[in-house]
Amino acid sequence: MHALLVAANPDSRSLTHHVLGRLEAALQPVSVEIADLAEERFDPRFTPADRRAYHDGGNYPADVMAEHRRLERATDLVLVFPVYWWSMPALLKGWIDRVFVNGWAFEHSPASGLQPKLQGLTTHLLPIAGADSGAYERHGYESALRTQIEHGIIDYCGSRRGSTAFIYESDQLTTETTARHVDSVVRTISEAIHARLRE
Repeated sequence: MHALLVAANPDSRSLTHHVLGRLEAALQPVSVEIADLAEERFDPRFTPADRRAYHDGGNYPADVMAEHRRLERATDLVLVFPVYWWSMPALLKGWIDRVFVNGWAFEHSPASGLQPKLQGLTTHLLPIAGADSGAYERHGYESALRTQIEHGIIDYCGSRRGSTAFIYESDQLTTETTARHVDSVVRTISEAIHARLRE
């Protein structure tokens, strides 16, 4: 078992990074690798080279190939991110755009149709939202986010759906309430991954 934790928040003092550290500790004895996209200065821009690689199904840029190797080592992927405008931050979206590409995450052609390629990976989501859960329910924001990521990306690439655990009202939480919320989401994700050790 090997978990890759991917974070997309430019502030190293953020709740995102606090949750990341707690999750890393809770996952022991599972081996863990952290991809802090902001700290590593991952370039999320989809360039002409990325477009050529997408259409050719190969010849990926070197930084994309490095991310592929990380993911190939992983049994579990955990995306830890603040919710920006009811979705993932541009940095994380760019990582997915560039890394989950034709020829590696899936293959698609008129002749063969869709062939998902990430069946060996289980993907978990840990979104950190500023609004309360009632707002997400009333406006359908949670279901929209989950449809976009779980169905539109995870299912499309053949990865197994893991657990999804939201932290709500992240900007308004007291220290005590934050601790309870963090404990809850860390427990949800870590228990889901540890349960797979027993499969």
